[in-house]
Amino acid sequence: MERGLMWLPLLGVFLWLGWAGWNEYQKVEAYRIWAKPFQRSKYDIYAALGQTGTDLTWGKPTRQGPVNLQTFSLKNVRSLQLLVDGQPSDLDAPPAQGKSAALEFLLADSALPVRVPFTEVSLAAEWGKHLRQELLRWQLEGSA
Repeated sequence: MERGLMWLPLLGVFLWLGWAGWNEYQKVEAYRIWAKPFQRSKYDIYAALGQTGTDLTWGKPTRQGPVNLQTFSLKNVRSLQLLVDGQPSDLDAPPAQGKSAALEFLLADSALPVRVPFTEVSLAAEWGKHLRQELLRWQLEGSA
């Protein structure tokens, strides 16, 4: 009986791990369906992000799909920068590690910046480089 009671907490841990895995699987499946219409997309535990042309849409992933969705156009972006641990960092030479990473967009029609969180600094830098090129391309096409 005493040995059986010692295994009870371990059983609880396994049940919790199974539920956590199922929960994350549901989030990924909801993201997969949500991301189909986008040309480029990313998913992590902090945010789902999708790009179609000049439009970026992002929100918080849940089992029912991303919520609190926000959409803005690269045509409306004044500046883009990588934030690592809340401090601006160079997109071309990002730090190897950081506790938090985000891309910050300053929009022409808003005083508040849009911050899209990332789990990894390298992934945020990769997206930042891609979006910077897209932003420059759209600015060049707009001025021509």
